Amino acid sequence: MGVRKIKMAKQKHIALIAHDNRKQDLLEWVQFNRAVLSEHVLYATGTTGSMIARDVGLDVFRFKSGPLGGDQQVGAKIAEGEIDLVIFFWDPLLAQPHDPDVKALLRIAVVWNIPVASNRSTADFIVSSHLLGEEYERVVLDYEARRREYTGRNF
Repeated sequence: MGVRKIKMAKQKHIALIAHDNRKQDLLEWVQFNRAVLSEHVLYATGTTGSMIARDVGLDVFRFKSGPLGGDQQVGAKIAEGEIDLVIFFWDPLLAQPHDPDVKALLRIAVVWNIPVASNRSTADFIVSSHLLGEEYERVVLDYEARRREYTGRNF
């Protein structure tokens, strides 16, 4: 099966997302990692981005709120090669009205081999990795070739 490599620059494009019950946790994490995050290009869904800009003072490109399509906008940017990693503090104990959008976002992140942190510990490991400040080549599987291989059909 084929693969292709996608180069990530030293300056990463990072999406920051948090469900309502996790917004304060994400804000605290962003404040703690402010110096590192200020070296990168930040994106966020609506309310989360507004809170980060207001409370932490970082520049953040803001998408719509998650339930209004923000999660899908982040997914589209991943597919377009404009997002390098996602920090998504989601609430695993509370059903969300836009759960299908969240699942789609996580699926597209896996398809494009994007690092995703869903909790503070994983986010800490990502921002403390030496790879965050270096160029990096992500290996992306050629899923279309895989389908042709298994089905003998073009899609």
